[in-house]
Amino acid sequence: MHETEHVLWFTALLNRYFAAPAEAVLRLSGLKFEPGNPWPNYMAMEILVILVLMIAAALLRFRLSVDKPGTFQLTIEAVYEFLAQQAKDIIGHGSQVYVAWFCTVFTFILCSNLLGVIPSFESPTMYYYVPAGVAMCVFLYYNGMGVKAQGPIGYLKHFAGPMWWLAWFMFPLEIISHCIRPVSLTIRLFANMYAGEQVTTGFMAFVPLVVPVAFMGLHVFVSFLQAFIFTMLLIAYVGGAVAHEE
Repeated sequence: MHETEHVLWFTALLNRYFAAPAEAVLRLSGLKFEPGNPWPNYMAMEILVILVLMIAAALLRFRLSVDKPGTFQLTIEAVYEFLAQQAKDIIGHGSQVYVAWFCTVFTFILCSNLLGVIPSFESPTMYYYVPAGVAMCVFLYYNGMGVKAQGPIGYLKHFAGPMWWLAWFMFPLEIISHCIRPVSLTIRLFANMYAGEQVTTGFMAFVPLVVPVAFMGLHVFVSFLQAFIFTMLLIAYVGGAVAHEE
């Protein structure tokens, strides 16, 4: 478990009412935990983001309208259309089937990043566990889509390079390159969000008025930027995995 200097109120709420099921799972997995406090802040914040997204999706579903779409619906549609266009430009024909996953990843990361702007909450992405988990999902997804689109043998040919006589050299390099991708995704997102959180918190402690507002604005900008970069890299990885070599 990740040690924290303080326990957030939502984390305390989970530890008070839902400690037993968490402790049971941790015992089965063999992980160490503090009795009575199995929920760390990052996991509580991650659960909160998921709950908010589920509630928002349920509310949007009942308010969908073709004739009179609301602001929330228009915003979601704009995000979807933007990512769909990016996917079409990068992946090409057949990109539409992946857009739902791209939107899911983008929305989760963005909401996780922005959660730290709200007082008494923290961004779960400032803990490396969360970016690492999302990065592993990305790794499994794009490789799975590559195998699905081209078959196991056809997908493995991507790693051999364009010249068969260099396959012995290119294959291990490509494997290492792909294995590094989850690490680079994790470090990029974690480092930027952690740094932003620490800078904002530091200035709020020393100068509680006016000045922190600018850094909170910067935090919001970085939150959008990192969610965008992460998603664009995901689209590029999927594009490379499903592309058919000439």
